[in-house]
Amino acid sequence: MNSTKHRALTIHDVARPQPPLAVRGATTLWFTAVGAGVAESVLGVAGAIADGSSVLGLLVQIAFRAIVYGGLFVVIDRYFRPGVRWSRWLLTVLLGTVGIASLAMGPVGWFFRDGDFGALDWSAFFIAFGAIRCVHVTAVITAIVLSFHTDANRWFSGRPVRRTR
Repeated sequence: MNSTKHRALTIHDVARPQPPLAVRGATTLWFTAVGAGVAESVLGVAGAIADGSSVLGLLVQIAFRAIVYGGLFVVIDRYFRPGVRWSRWLLTVLLGTVGIASLAMGPVGWFFRDGDFGALDWSAFFIAFGAIRCVHVTAVITAIVLSFHTDANRWFSGRPVRRTR
């Protein structure tokens, strides 16, 4: 006979508690940022096809971006949401510094090179791309802020978190 004492299982024995509101919000915003990156890529490919760019070059870019965005999706879903410490720093460094820098290079370069707002082509493509870029940047910055909120810090440290809804 087994002499181990048995007790009734509770939901806390079976399932880990839900992440705090800050982490859930950051998760949604990280997914939003990745989705905006995908949307920008789709618009970029459509523009490149319209300009007659090389199909092979486009396929290489699409494959690279698919790997990067797929990897980010996995990191956000499998590691960030459950509270794995390194994932918060990886997303902050990759999307928060490298990502924001790559998003800002084009507009900042244009501003210093030309800077003539009157010469802009206010097409539907330009407006859609600008709107998606604004969503992308805002999602990344807000996700970083939420990722380092007090409740998020507790969640990633493994200490008990006060539940908020």
